[in-house]
Amino acid sequence: MDTWLLCQEDIVRMLQLVGRDELMRRMIDTLEEEFVELGCGRRTNSPQRSGFTRAGEVPGVIETMPHREAGVGVTVKTVAYSPRNLQNSRLPTILGTVARIDDDSGRLVALADAVLLTAIRTGAASAIAAKKLAAPGSSTVGIIGTGTQAVTQLQGLCQVLDVREVLVHDINPIHEQSYAQRVDFLGVDVRSADPERILAEADVLCTATSVPVGEGPVFPDGPHRPHLHINSIGADEIGKTELPVSLLRRAVVCPDHPEQARHEGECQQLDESEMGPTLAHLCAHPAEAEEYRSRLTVFDSTGFAFEDHVALNVLLDLAAEYGLGTKVSIEGRPDDLLDPYSLPGLRGCRTLA
Repeated sequence: MDTWLLCQEDIVRMLQLVGRDELMRRMIDTLEEEFVELGCGRRTNSPQRSGFTRAGEVPGVIETMPHREAGVGVTVKTVAYSPRNLQNSRLPTILGTVARIDDDSGRLVALADAVLLTAIRTGAASAIAAKKLAAPGSSTVGIIGTGTQAVTQLQGLCQVLDVREVLVHDINPIHEQSYAQRVDFLGVDVRSADPERILAEADVLCTATSVPVGEGPVFPDGPHRPHLHINSIGADEIGKTELPVSLLRRAVVCPDHPEQARHEGECQQLDESEMGPTLAHLCAHPAEAEEYRSRLTVFDSTGFAFEDHVALNVLLDLAAEYGLGTKVSIEGRPDDLLDPYSLPGLRGCRTLA
């Protein structure tokens, strides 16, 4: 009845053994396979996430994201988005943990850090979207917002595209200046540019910003390549959007989770009739995706629990392969299943008042 605990040291060892790019490739391949199953109706989708919003001096969101695979398990991620963390607490903007609960017994099977998991699965989903929707030969990538998530966004794209040039912009010059060093392991040419130039020259554009609610878009609408594909990943609250609505209405907009995207993604700005097919649908019907490659397309990525469930599977498989993690007794298991006080080691002890 022990719980499999994967802590930071285990994730570090996993990366040492497997490598950053191999882990990302495994995540992309596995997630794409599962998107096919979801798009074909052989997997059940997740409910929308829910949680609590903080306003005032320390804004943010704390949410729970559950997904159930019947007969296997329930994955629950608790995730916090706190845009002031960097300056206030020297903590990542996104923090979280992810748990796997056995579907039959309800016991806690595994518990793991979700900071890296969230970043990698988000980058993997964007890579799959670009693989399906970006024009053949796409080589110039634009990045608007060069914080934490931008690292794995570019890493994912480099696994599916021949990226030769990266144009970046951030309202925080420190983030923009440090980005090239943070993605140095990818071996690509990174240059600073203004948002208008990025929009005009990019084949694939990623917006990964922490724009406050009601203060988007993060770039003005303007000239762009006819085949431009955009991965928009920053919208994750009601009223928070990154893209100009005029651009969205010209595009084929493909959400990850339609209901959630209408609630807190770019699709907040659209009527339901203006939304395109989901990414899972395109994975299951690749010929349909090919028809969109010459057009303006947008992947509206809000991040949903199905992705976390698959990502945790990838980490647990690797942990099993390399013997990583620690088994910890977290849940109580009384000797007498009808007596909650009959815990091992407690029987025979003096009763405390």
